[in-house]
Parts: sequence; structure tokens; C-alpha cells
Amino acid sequence: MKCINRFWDEEDQKGIYSCPQCRQTFIPRPVLGKNTMLAALVEQLKKTGLQAAPADHCYAGPEDVACDVCTGRKLKASKSCLVCLASYCDKHLQPHYKVAPLKKHKLVEPSKNLQENICSRHDEVMKLFCRTDQKCICYLCSVDEHKGHDTVSAAAERTERQRELEVSRLEIQQRIQDREKDVKLLQQEVEAINHSADTTVEDSEIFTQLIRLIQKRSSDVKQQIRSQQETEVRRVKELQEKLEQEITELKRRDAELKQLSHTEDHSQFLHNYPSLSALSESTHSSSINIRPLTHFEDVTAAVSELRDKLQDILTDRWTNISLAVAAVDVLLPHPEPGPEPEAGPEPEPKSRDGFLQCSCEITLDPNTAHTRLLLSDGNRKVTLMKQHQSYSHHPDRFTGWLQVLSRESLTGRCYWEVEMRGTGCVAVAYKTISRAGDESGFGQNDKSWALFCNQTDYEFRYNSIRTSISGPRSSRVGVYLDHGAGILSFYSVSETRTLLHRVQTTFTQPLHAGLRVGLRLGLRLQICSRGSTAEMCKVE
Repeated sequence: MKCINRFWDEEDQKGIYSCPQCRQTFIPRPVLGKNTMLAALVEQLKKTGLQAAPADHCYAGPEDVACDVCTGRKLKASKSCLVCLASYCDKHLQPHYKVAPLKKHKLVEPSKNLQENICSRHDEVMKLFCRTDQKCICYLCSVDEHKGHDTVSAAAERTERQRELEVSRLEIQQRIQDREKDVKLLQQEVEAINHSADTTVEDSEIFTQLIRLIQKRSSDVKQQIRSQQETEVRRVKELQEKLEQEITELKRRDAELKQLSHTEDHSQFLHNYPSLSALSESTHSSSINIRPLTHFEDVTAAVSELRDKLQDILTDRWTNISLAVAAVDVLLPHPEPGPEPEAGPEPEPKSRDGFLQCSCEITLDPNTAHTRLLLSDGNRKVTLMKQHQSYSHHPDRFTGWLQVLSRESLTGRCYWEVEMRGTGCVAVAYKTISRAGDESGFGQNDKSWALFCNQTDYEFRYNSIRTSISGPRSSRVGVYLDHGAGILSFYSVSETRTLLHRVQTTFTQPLHAGLRVGLRLGLRLQICSRGSTAEMCKVE
């Protein structure tokens, strides 16, 4: 009223008075009166005070612990009482702060599981722990069905388990540190592989100095380097991701144990402890040891050698480059078996379509063929000849056995088929197998695995150990290789495919397919051996 009168006093000279709120004008100046209804409401409000309704977020939802005292729509509980075995909102909790007997009650964070603290048999609070039966019990249980058992207070057992929990946490934290260190090492290895590969690719531009005939070889080297780089980086990153997943899981586990260690309710602690305290074994080795490598630097050396001996490149030296690229291997540790399921090796194919997806084209390397062996059909077929062939001298050539290796190195999953006419064997071998002497024969050493075929039966050989194989005789043999999983299988192939022999081992180097036809050189070649052939078939 004072404000309006003061405002109208300033407008007396105009003779027109307007309402400061609605701007309605009055002539003459109106007399202001008191709004008795509004005044009464204001006076009542001053006496009773303004009580705001609880906000929606104060009411208990499906996931919240509700106050046991509230009627109607219940508020969220702020504390639970282990003595009353009830939960209270802030309003109904006040007696526990003001009433002397209630002040002695044990208040904890709101819990939905208070009834689990009540003995279902005696309807008493379970404050004891039976170590004999590993369960919480009430006092009456200790003198009844648990009489004579090793019983302690829940608080005492909690203290003991708390110490075990802390030990588990320390172990988890140490494993986290170890895994983080391993991840850092793997990241450094990825960078080293990428840097070495990039540098080698740049150095391979030496090919531009050569004639147009060698340019295709340059492209092949780059592609193989990139392929091997991708393979090795992928293997490192896969293990890195697994370690990071393990770190995340360990941190989550540590958080759960930390939350459990802060649980004030002893019974709840002991109830949840068995499911959280056990620490699973690591799925990986304790540390990552990266073997010192030169990565792709050997490739650069091989390429430089190409520049000096062009003719030798076209005939003999190309294999050296492929081997140098394929030899890049970080040798990561194999995951140890653990409780967590992990992606294992792909299963061996069961159908022909499955084998077709793994099929690869294999050609034979003339530089490894014995001089009595004639290669034909694009170096896919080998025939035993009476006369020596006019091969040039090469250190990779077999001299003691009538054998030949493939040009391609085999890693990953591969499948191929061999059509065998006469006597001979189908084999896989490391490039480092000897080329002369008894130890150079397929199956005569620890660097080759061979299936020998004659007119009536089969025989498997490894490291001079012979194993007779039974199975349907067929002129065609299928070979399945999963290099990473260490699986080598031989099949008899006709209208159906029959497994003859399977090997489970660990391959430490890239493998090459091998063929032998006829008898060993040094023995008189029998007439039946002449003309024996073996051919790498196109799998269709």
C-alpha cells in the first residue's frame, strides 16, 4: 500500500492514476483497501510454516530400499537397523538418534536382505558363525543342531575373512600391474613391427632400379611383408586386448572385494564372501618376454642381394625373400587354460565345402628337387626318371632321397590333395631340413612328418618312428594343416573322405609341403618305381 501511494503521489499533477500492475487508469484517485482474504491466508501461513512435499526422487523405486514405517507411498530408507531389522527414512529414523535405548542399535546402509539375518528355524538374529558347517547361526542353533561345533561370533569370523580378502586384493593389484606392464611391452612391440615393416617397404624401392621384369617381384615382396605385418600385429593386438580385458575384469573384481570389505553387516559379508573371494587363475603367463628380433631387416638384405645378381634372383634366390618375411614371429606365449571361455582354434572341417574354404594352390620348388625328378604341369607334378635332369647346382637340392619341397611356406589353415601313382610319400617339413644323408629323409628327423603310401597300406613316420595306418587305399591323399593349432591330418580321398592319421603338436617354423616318389637313391631302382608320379591336385 505504501508503494502504490508513493507512486500515485508522483502522478498527482497529471490527475490520472494508473494501476502499477494492470495499467488501468482511474479518475479521481481511488481509495486503497486491504484484501482481507489474502491477509488471512498470509497470517495463517506465518503460523503454520510452509512444508514442501517430498520430491519424486525421495520416494522409493523398485531398486530402492523402502522405509518400513511409511504408509501409502513409501520414502527411500536412509538407514537399516540390525537390531530392529527394519529400514527407516530420515523422518522415522529420528528416534534412533534421540531415544537413549535406540541409540545403541547398529545402523547400517539400507539393505533389502535384513530377513536373511533371521534364523528360519528359531526366528532369532543370527550373530554366530559355525565354522564346522560354514554358515551363520543364531544362539539357539549353537545349543541345538550345532551343539559341539566350532562356533565363533560373526564379528570374529568377519575379521578373519577380512584378512583373507585383503590378501586377495593385493594379489589382484599385483596382477593388474603385471598385465599393464605386459600391455605396454606389447604396444612397444607393435610399434617396432610397424616401424621395421615401414622401413623395409621403403628400402624395397631398390626394385625400381631393376628392369621391368623384376618390378612384379617388388610388388610381391611388399604384399607379403604387409600380409606378415598384419598377421603379427593382429596376434600381438589380440593378446593385448585379452590382457586389457583381464585388467578390466581384475579391476571390477577388486571393486567388488573393496565394496564387500566395507560391508558393515557381518552376516551379509559372510553370506557374500564365498562367491567373491575366490580368485581365478590367470589365463595368460605371468609376463610377456619379447624375443629380440630384427623384424623385416633380413628382407632388406635379401632385396639388396637381388640387385647384384639379377639372374640368380629369377632362378634361385626368390625363396630367400619369402622365407625372411615369413620368419618374422614375435613368439607370443600361448594362453594357459583357465575358467574363462576363450576363442580356441577353428574346428577341423567336416564337409568338402569346409575343406574347400581352406584349400591352397601349391607349386613345387625346382631348386629342391632331386635330379632324378622331373617337374611338369607348372611345377605341380613330379615324375621319377631314369636319367638325371639338367638342374643347376643349388644348396637347397635333395641329394640323398628322391624328394622335393613346395615353393610356398605354409602357415595358418591349409588343405591340399595329392594324386599318387606308384610308391612314395606325402609330407610336410621345415625349410631347415637337411638335404643330404639319412637324416634328410622325410619322417627320418624331427623336422618332417610323412605319410608313406604303397599299393596295399599306409605308414606314418616322424623322427624315425614308424606307425602302421589302416584305412581304405586310395591314390589320392588329402592333407589338412592348422599351423597355429598344431594340427596335421591325412585323409584317404575317394567318393568319401576318411581320416587316416592326425598329429597334434607344436609347429615352431613355417612348413613346406613335400613329396617323395620311388625308392631311395643308392639302391637299385626297380622297374616298378620308374614312372612313379605325384601331383598337387586342384581341389574343386
